[in-house]
Formats: sequence, structure tokens, C-alpha cells
Amino acid sequence: MNNTETDDIRFMAQALNLARRAGEEGEVPVGALIVRDGNVIGEGWNRPIAEHDPTGHAEIRALRDASRRVGNYRLPGTTLYVTLEPCPMCAGAMVHARIARVVFGAADPRAGAAGSVFNLLQSESLNHRSTITAGILAEESSDLLRRFFRSRRC
Repeated sequence: MNNTETDDIRFMAQALNLARRAGEEGEVPVGALIVRDGNVIGEGWNRPIAEHDPTGHAEIRALRDASRRVGNYRLPGTTLYVTLEPCPMCAGAMVHARIARVVFGAADPRAGAAGSVFNLLQSESLNHRSTITAGILAEESSDLLRRFFRSRRC
């Protein structure tokens, strides 16, 4: 395993911890973090219900956190790790922030915008494209989501 693969697993494990936090709060368990030069500069977990905010997705919260910390809404040279494939809203925000690379766990066959339904992150129509790495700790991410939704149906 090379350093990038090792880092991807390590940071995705941290994103999974954030996803668990969301689940404990009664939110859909999705976690995200933003890394630059091996350092976490932003993190977030789903909170749209608690914050009464339809934009309260983990990725948006991580983007806001990182932007505040670095003092810029542009985040070039960063990698965003998220446990679930980004939706169109989040992918659009990543394009605007100039995220260099997006790494996600579970694919989202209903609303994924990193290749499953749409691919906004690499659209030739937009002025920025991110590289995508899919499937890092996908089973763990999927299992967390399955267990959460199963508990809601009972």
C-alpha cells in the first residue's frame, strides 16, 4: 500500500467517526473532513435537522469550517473526504471552493454527483474539476447508513 492509500484510509476512518457522531445526534450518518498537506483543516457532520438548515450537509459544514480556519473560500490543494458520495449541492460547492481531490466511501445511486447519477466534479462545462477516488472504506460507510435507516424503519 502506498502513502496515498494509507492516508486515504486514515482520513476516511476519521470521517467515519464524524458520521457516527451525526448518527448519535439523530442525523443521517455522514461525516466529512478537508485535508491540506496532511493536516485536517476542516470537518463536519450532517446537521440539517438540528440546525433547521437544508444546506447542513457534512461536506458544506466541512467547507465552511476550513474556509474560516484558512481565511479564504478558495481551498486549492485540498482533499475532501466524505463517507457518502456528494450530492449535487455539495459537489457544486466543492467546485466553487476549488477542491483538488474528493475521496468518498459509499456510492449514492439516487443522488450521487461524483459519478453515480451525475458527475459535476469533473464536468467539462464547469471551470474547475476535481479528481475522484471512490470506494475507500465503502463497506463500513454503507453499513453505517444501512444500520441507521434500518433502525428508523423499526
